[in-house]
Amino acid sequence: MTETAEKKERYIEIAVSRAEDRADTEESLSELSRLLETAGGECVYKVIQQLERPVAATYIGSGKIEELRSFIDAFEADGVISDDELTPAQLGNLEAELHVKVIDRTMLILDIFARHAVSREGKIQVEMAQLSYKSSRLSGSAGKAMSRLGGGIGTRGPGETKLETDRRRIRNRIASLRKELRVMKKNRENTRKSREKNGIPVFAIVGYTNAGKSTLLNALTGSDVLSEDALFATLDPTTRRLELENGLTVLLTDTVGFISKLPHDLIDAFHSTLEEAGYADYIIHVVDSSDQRAEKNMQVVRETLSELGISGKPIITVFNKSDKGGGPRPLSDRVADITLRASARTGEGLDTLRDAIKRVVTEDMELVSRVFSYTQVADLERLRDRGRIVKEDYQEDGIHVEALVRK
Repeated sequence: MTETAEKKERYIEIAVSRAEDRADTEESLSELSRLLETAGGECVYKVIQQLERPVAATYIGSGKIEELRSFIDAFEADGVISDDELTPAQLGNLEAELHVKVIDRTMLILDIFARHAVSREGKIQVEMAQLSYKSSRLSGSAGKAMSRLGGGIGTRGPGETKLETDRRRIRNRIASLRKELRVMKKNRENTRKSREKNGIPVFAIVGYTNAGKSTLLNALTGSDVLSEDALFATLDPTTRRLELENGLTVLLTDTVGFISKLPHDLIDAFHSTLEEAGYADYIIHVVDSSDQRAEKNMQVVRETLSELGISGKPIITVFNKSDKGGGPRPLSDRVADITLRASARTGEGLDTLRDAIKRVVTEDMELVSRVFSYTQVADLERLRDRGRIVKEDYQEDGIHVEALVRK
């Protein structure tokens, strides 16, 4: 028997840019190429048209469309992908002009999320985002076919058009999914309340996609969360315990990666996942220090956190992948309380990170003294979980304890 590799879909990338923004557009297209690779496709050519703004009807001008036809033939492209989100009219008109599949950045990211969703919650969130995106494009995507009445007995007359039926079905499906997500959100809130009751500090690991968040979580806790050198390798939040040398225990929660031009449908759908960062006590911001766009990626993360209403938390910024080199030097984060360099892959700097975690938690604690009777051993054990026992002295009247606990 012989195995044949699945044929990669070949795409030409297109973008509209002002002259002064061309460098940023080229960087964005490079990221789009990586997204394509993650989805199993490949970029065979890139086209940038210099315009003040996209053409309302076709995104790019008529002259560029003519050029694009010749490029499609020359490179035997299966389709065209836009770096910006296309309107329903632009999508339909480009397909009519080019006679190949036309997709945009949002559709591509949704496809990647659909491929990588593992948990039930992740799959529901992806489906909701896809349905929301599709719903806004029903009117412009199928023309006459969408406005036809259904055929056959019982469907004649002034009943619902296919378009109206499709919209109703999507609305009903979204409502059903939201109901299911509400149940999952309630379970997540119960889990959070349990954590708060235990008093264990929680760190949310955030960062641009493929910065190495899952690899860092694995390196610190010895867990085996999926980590790949690919965009959006993991979507579902994962929480693991980290035992520190001074007897403190913290929880580390890995979150979905951020990306520039993250579709609002995705932000809305994944809000319950992204809000894990909002409920955390501290933020660990992981940055790929080998990426030439590190500074811009950091800004995207800051803006996304701000959009989610997450602010005022102590931040440790980890410039990861220090073993790779090649990135801009020096890197700094003006909003972080602590910055450090590390490599989750080689282990370099991880002890420094553990010390930083210990430091920010300890600064948020106070020393208390308490005498426990010998019948209150369960309370003493709860204190061990919530803080760090500094002194423990067994005397006749009980157990004399000095401990650091969170303020």
